[in-house]
Amino acid sequence: MTGPRWRLPAEGDRHAATWLAWPTTGYTLGDTAEEAELARRTWAAVANAAAEHEPVRVVADPRDERLVRSYLSGAIDVLVAPLDDAWIRDSGPTFVVGEHDDGTRELGAVDWVFNGWGAQPWATWDRDALLGRWVAEQAGATVVDSPLVNEGGGIHTDGRGIVLATDTVQLDPGRNPDWTREQVEAEFARVLGATTVLWLPRGLHRDSDTFGTRGHVDIVATFPAPGRVLLHDQRAVEHPDFALSRELRELLTSWALADGATVDVVPLPAPDTLRDEEGWVDYSYINHSLVNGGVIACGFGDARDAEAAAILADQYPGRTVTTVDARPLFTRGGGIHCITLHQPAL
Repeated sequence: MTGPRWRLPAEGDRHAATWLAWPTTGYTLGDTAEEAELARRTWAAVANAAAEHEPVRVVADPRDERLVRSYLSGAIDVLVAPLDDAWIRDSGPTFVVGEHDDGTRELGAVDWVFNGWGAQPWATWDRDALLGRWVAEQAGATVVDSPLVNEGGGIHTDGRGIVLATDTVQLDPGRNPDWTREQVEAEFARVLGATTVLWLPRGLHRDSDTFGTRGHVDIVATFPAPGRVLLHDQRAVEHPDFALSRELRELLTSWALADGATVDVVPLPAPDTLRDEEGWVDYSYINHSLVNGGVIACGFGDARDAEAAAILADQYPGRTVTTVDARPLFTRGGGIHCITLHQPAL
């Protein structure tokens, strides 16, 4: 008897739940009580928005078990486990669906190796390296072990076997120094059901700085539907991502699908805000989270927020778009997609 064929569904397929991890310490909380309060309220705003659409499970460190409940809707389940950080898209598993020859399906969870985004000197991950398996067990999923160092924010799929990835993440010397593209593709085929991997050369400029992920695709491009890619479109010539946006658009439009059709690239404008006190921003509306019947969109207090929400509503018809101020997340190194993890329904 052979095992199931694992497949990574499209993020827009129906969910059983959304998971988050509660910010507990370090740079994620910040240096002051005011910064900690802002972090908690931002994580809670995303969790409470998701809970309007589907079950939500928040993992909290034991030190925060009582505190977290005062911020969250009573409909949200709180589970307790030791945590280092709060980016569960990356430290958690990637949920997949297993399909058997007899037509039955089972929930799986790919337990990647997590090493703090390529052993970053500022990161700690002793606890978070164990989170993928723990979340899988809590969800009743079959653990699919993988030797690949990878994070959920480093991949996107159309649900039909096409996976977006970046050379600077999966082939990062700090992650997988001895892996080739072909080996990564074979592993994605085994655990995600990938038939094609479209490699992007790199991610956004700020994301390659000291506190970045070295190129996560989930602030660059995503699939709102098969054959269609939403692409971060930096239109300010002076921003370093202006050239990247055009390079990626040329790459994506030159790529032919299996049936010979070309990819429909839909530009999603970057915010007008170009800099913060640290330098060039990587603010991106691509980093939204899908929930059943809804989209939780990043807002930046920017003139482009309303335009981005309208584009997302058009690209995800029938879904309600809720915008949450994501500036506190991007200041800490991520966005709304980064702090959420979807569990597909069977």
